[in-house]
Amino acid sequence: MDSNSDYAGTQFVGMDLHRRRSVLVRRTAGGERLGRARIDNSPAALKAEVAKAGPCPKVVLEATYGWYWAADALAEAGAEVHLAHPLGVKMFGYRRVKTDEADATDLADLLRMGRLPEAWIAPPRVREIRELVRYRWKLVSLRTSAKTQVHAVLGKAGVHVPMSDVFGRAGAAWLATVGLGGPTGSASIRCCG
Repeated sequence: MDSNSDYAGTQFVGMDLHRRRSVLVRRTAGGERLGRARIDNSPAALKAEVAKAGPCPKVVLEATYGWYWAADALAEAGAEVHLAHPLGVKMFGYRRVKTDEADATDLADLLRMGRLPEAWIAPPRVREIRELVRYRWKLVSLRTSAKTQVHAVLGKAGVHVPMSDVFGRAGAAWLATVGLGGPTGSASIRCCG
C-alpha cells in the first residue's frame, strides 16, 4: 500500500479476496485513497498489510470462497471485520470496467458510507459445526445417489427386488447373486451394505 502517514483517522479497507492473491484498498472516512496493495494470500501477509491501516481499521471482504481464514486473521490483527453479502454487492458484476482494485474500492466505499449489505460472521465454533453438517449432508447425498444408481441398474435389467431394503444384510447377500448381462457388463452387483 502507498504510505500516507499524515492521516490519523479511522481507515476503511476494502479487500477483494481471491484464492492465491488479494487486493486491498485503503480509504479515509471522506473517501480519499490512502493506498493499495496486492498480496499473496497468507495470514501473515494479510496481518502485515492491514497493520499499515493503523489501529482498529474497518475492513470489509466479500463472503466468497475461503473467507474464513481472512476474517480470522483480520480480527487477530485488531481490525473491525465486516462481511459483504455476495447478493447485495452483485451489481458490481454489471460494471463496464471490472477490476480487483475497483471491487476493493467499492467495498471500502460501501462500508464507509454505511451502505454495505452485510452477512453475519459466525464465530469459529459455529462455522465448524456448519461445516460438519454440510459435509455429512454431502456424504448422505452421495450415498443416496449410489443407492439410486443400483436401483436404476436393476430396473433397466428388469430384475424384481424381492425385499424392501436391498441394502440391508439380506439384500446385500441377494445382490451378490444377481446376474446381470448386456450393457451393464457385470456378472453380479457387489454391495458393501
